[in-house]
Order: sequence, then C-alpha cells, then structure tokens
Amino acid sequence: MEANTRSTGRLPAAFLTPGSSSFMDFLSVHSPDMLPGKRSLPPLQGAIEAPHGTTIVAASFPGGVVLAGDRRATMGNMIAQRDIEKVFPADEYSAVGIAGTAGLAVEMVKLFQLELEHFEKVEGATLSLEGKANRLSTMIRSNLAMAMQGLAVVPLFAGYDVDREKGRIFSYDVTGGRSEEVGYAATGSGSIFARGSMKKLYRDDLTEQQTLTLVVQALYDAADDDSATGGPDVARRIYPIVTVITDEGFRRLTDVESAEVARAVLERRMQEPDGPRAALL
Repeated sequence: MEANTRSTGRLPAAFLTPGSSSFMDFLSVHSPDMLPGKRSLPPLQGAIEAPHGTTIVAASFPGGVVLAGDRRATMGNMIAQRDIEKVFPADEYSAVGIAGTAGLAVEMVKLFQLELEHFEKVEGATLSLEGKANRLSTMIRSNLAMAMQGLAVVPLFAGYDVDREKGRIFSYDVTGGRSEEVGYAATGSGSIFARGSMKKLYRDDLTEQQTLTLVVQALYDAADDDSATGGPDVARRIYPIVTVITDEGFRRLTDVESAEVARAVLERRMQEPDGPRAALL
C-alpha cells in the first residue's frame, strides 16, 4: 500500500471514503497499531516508572463550567515536570483534563480531538455533549489493557451543552465507566482533598469569577495535603491552568489572569492558612 501511494502520489480510495464517522474505527481498520490500547508492552520487570499528571478539578456555574489543573507531574516520589499542561480544549464547547500516565493521556487527548473533528467533517454536524462524553468513554475502555499494567488514564471532561444551555461535567474510571457529576468534580491523586474543599465552598449561584476562585482554592488545598499536586509557584511564575467554557465557547485564562486569581488566594492564605471557613449550620 505504501509503495503504491508513493508511486501515484495519491492516497488510496479507502482513505478518502471512510465508512464510519468515528476516527477511532477508521484507525482500527487501517492502522490499528496507532491506537494506544493496541500497542504491546515488553515483558515487565517490576513496577513501571512513568510521569503521572495529578489533580484536575471542575465546577459549574449558571452559564457555563470551569475546568482547571495543577502543573506538576511526578514519577514515583520525584517531580518529573513542574509546568506540565493537563487541560486541553476538545473542541469549541468542551475540554478535557488529564490525570494518570502523562504520555498516554496527552496522546489520548489528541486522538479525542481528531475524533470530534473527524465526526464533524464527515457528518456535517457537531456531536452532542453527551455523544462526546460517550466517545471519550470508549477511548478510555480501549486502554484497559494498559491500565491493568499500571498505565492508567483517568480524565475529567467538561463542556457547555448548547441544547440544555448549561455547563456539564463527566468523570470516568479506568474501565471507561462514565458518571455525570453535579456541581463540581475532581480526579487525580489530590482529588479527595480538592473535592472536600469544593464541597464546603460550592454554591449553585456562584458567578464565573467566584467559580474561578473556587477551583484555585481547591487546587491549593489539594497541594497542601498531596505531595504529587503542585501549588502556585510564585518564584517560577507557574500557576494553574484554568479554562472557562460558556455559550461563547472555550477560553483559557491568560497567564496574567491565572496569576491574579492565584495571588489573591495566596494573599488570603497568609491570614488564613487553612482557607475560607464554611458555616457550621
């Protein structure tokens, strides 16, 4: 096939007339080795040490949803990278935050982006938010063999549902099991602390700006108790990646905007190291 393509300078007809709106199905037929879950690993000698991304949080507000992540990647008890990016746009109205094996997670996100773009070009319409969540579930399930060997990918998916006119959040387990979260969600090693933080501070009438502060507070609390989660690094000017998705589409806060929110949280923590207090009743 490759020789024929080189001699004619044209792609085979099968490449130009895919029989499915799913890019993953297309790859599974023509180049299955390019799918992460189809790759074979060499015999294992002990535990696999690979960089892991940690702690993604999301919270909805009237009119949209916020998705954010810290910047630290770890490898065992070592910091592998201080400024990794863990939150990516999936398309115009949705985004994915990654936790788990960093290399596989980034590769899965890129494949997911192609999957959504491929569907739109083939079908001439955008996949519903529910459909996008289902497609991501299928991709995670295809990585199950890798997950069983310690190379798991557990993302958090969020987006603005143009049909329901609201922000929605979906969480997953390593088998691809999908759950829709109400209000807020977290995944990754520091998720238990981030979720506890949001549980006490979240309200369903928060403004967009208040929601931005909420997720940064949650990431700070996660970093305070989980060594694999990185807090705002003022000295290196490394701050959380914070994104907002509304009816106007996906928007990532600039470094200046993210720094302003993080610095405001840090200044408040100088007076209250444990953060804002929730009322007892």
